[in-house]
Amino acid sequence: MSIDSPDFTIDLRKLRLLREIDHRGTVAAAAAALHLTPSAVSQQVAGLSRELGVALLEKQGRGVRLTGPARVLLGHASAIAAQLERARADLAAFEDGSVGEVRVATLPSAVAALLGPAMAQLRAEKPGLQVLSRDKGPTGAVRALDDGEVDIAITVDHPGCPRPDDLRYTRVDLITDILDVVVHRDHPLAGAAQVDLTQLAHDEWISGDPDDACSVITDSVCSAAGFLPDVRHWTIEYDALGALVAAGMGVGLVPRLAQPLRFTELRTIPVAGTSPVRQVCAFTRAGGTAGAPTQVVLKKLKEVAAVRHDSTLGTWA
Repeated sequence: MSIDSPDFTIDLRKLRLLREIDHRGTVAAAAAALHLTPSAVSQQVAGLSRELGVALLEKQGRGVRLTGPARVLLGHASAIAAQLERARADLAAFEDGSVGEVRVATLPSAVAALLGPAMAQLRAEKPGLQVLSRDKGPTGAVRALDDGEVDIAITVDHPGCPRPDDLRYTRVDLITDILDVVVHRDHPLAGAAQVDLTQLAHDEWISGDPDDACSVITDSVCSAAGFLPDVRHWTIEYDALGALVAAGMGVGLVPRLAQPLRFTELRTIPVAGTSPVRQVCAFTRAGGTAGAPTQVVLKKLKEVAAVRHDSTLGTWA
């Protein structure tokens, strides 16, 4: 192999021999420092010289000295050794979650409430850890996890959500997110401290996509109250739902992670009795794929969720 070969490579152990010879002045002294025989050192240096096609040593009195090409090579050897030490440090940091890249697919409503604060804290605490996020719906987040596009999927319990006993995943419950009624400020119930859903049985409703978790919850709690909601508008964005309520188009249910909505015409009121809720959770692929950086992000998400005052804390799965 020559230096012109596309397969050009250098045995780093042989570079270490050159460094020791340069430092000690003789092959024998270098061999003693490395616990090798002088013959073994000479043979390895000669082999490296043949591989590179250049002379590496020349006699100097009773000892040897490095040739010009050898000193060029030794300069690169020092840089390579330093880079290897940095690689060693980065690998150690990865093992404790201090460096790495973690990709997260998340619900838009979880970004401001959970992921954003978690990312801000991690940037200050572990600047070498990079967290990348992308918005996905409940089903899309899990699909991105299955496809290997992300390391964590933040989603909610819904018909397409993995079952708790699905061995393909590890689940972390983050928050039991309470849903409140949102009405126009001119609605007859706008000033109420609580609302019984039966009082909204004759209102027009705004809901999510029929397969969306909140749409399923809306249908479920209204059915439990004895009526089917008269849904006139469907939207996947809570800001859009708020805009429609602000325009007088109906009433709806909004999770607290998505509050406050930005429209001044709205009034948000708790549901009387047992509040409707959605379970916000995070999934990783089961097995050894959830390394230390991923675990650090999950732990931080849990910490952020624990200090929110408006929702019930989940538990580790």
